[in-house]
Amino acid sequence: MTYVVTVEICIPDDASDLDALGRFGAAVLLERGFGSVAGAEGPDGVEVDVLDVAVDPHARGAELSVTALAPSLEAAEDAVGAVVQEVLDHTDLLTGWLVVSSEVRLHTDRARESLAAADGPDAPPSDPAARRARHAAGRREGRHGDGDGDDEDGVWSEVVEDAPDPETEIRAMAARLRSFEPAVFGTSPDTAELAAGVLVHAAEVFIDELYDDVQALADEDTDVAGCQGHLWHLDRLPARHAARYDEPFARRFLVTAVALTTRFTDGGFRRLGCLAEELVLRFLLEQARAALELYGLVDDDVLAALDRFRAHLHEGADPEPPLLGFGTWFTPFGEDHYVHPYAADSFGDEEPAERTEGA
Repeated sequence: MTYVVTVEICIPDDASDLDALGRFGAAVLLERGFGSVAGAEGPDGVEVDVLDVAVDPHARGAELSVTALAPSLEAAEDAVGAVVQEVLDHTDLLTGWLVVSSEVRLHTDRARESLAAADGPDAPPSDPAARRARHAAGRREGRHGDGDGDDEDGVWSEVVEDAPDPETEIRAMAARLRSFEPAVFGTSPDTAELAAGVLVHAAEVFIDELYDDVQALADEDTDVAGCQGHLWHLDRLPARHAARYDEPFARRFLVTAVALTTRFTDGGFRRLGCLAEELVLRFLLEQARAALELYGLVDDDVLAALDRFRAHLHEGADPEPPLLGFGTWFTPFGEDHYVHPYAADSFGDEEPAERTEGA
């Protein structure tokens, strides 16, 4: 699974604060140090692949955001912390610098910002009337079913009365997560319902905002590195490839997100298909946690339920998939893994084929 590990490093206690030139130099040295790092070793010899690093220096050190592929959160944190310290120890001008912390954090500020701008807990199309109509129709469909008997087993409790508050509306969405039984959350039915509902809600917000990101790049005819407008999510992808996140890439990423969340809600999900879907899952879980925080619904049980959901999606997966380069983000992990035809590379290709508009 892909993790973003935040590593705090500091200069020696008796050292003077870094000025602007010192901060710039430290950033260059750290990026060069990571230039030759392809992987690290976690607990019990578990291998962790380092995909990207972003450096944010300050007067007393720096904060590093390291994107890594690891079989577990603990392995990612331990291995990344160790490799950062190794880079520091082998860089003469950074002698004495120390790793203060290495941890996976919830980066929910951007997601919380988007949710706070929404009209209620539902994802916001640009037109408020269209937004209300769309979600009202969705709730009616979820409450009354489609008449084919899919809801006869009563796996999720249906909410048929008008929803007077965000929690009730979010819980009403749980019935739409058709690919998963409540048991995958490993908790009480009440908490499982909340976790399932907030995932569906988060998917709606996430997809809506990805549309905005695609439009922003199209309007400016640029990539993420050169975009001057507001982006919700694409600028949170590994910064190393920012100049390659152009409109065609953004459309492929959007289609991948739609395909994955569709499989979540139509009963057709089997497994994650590619690295891009792993990134979509990470963003989706961050959006779900931000929604819980925004509406005052966070507790340890529901956060643990979301963690179990994530673990369930990775059960039986190869902990070290061989496809790591940027050109393989949309390449299926295997011939039996699904990636939407619009986005997918041919299995085994190192670089995606050139695409013709309208093909």
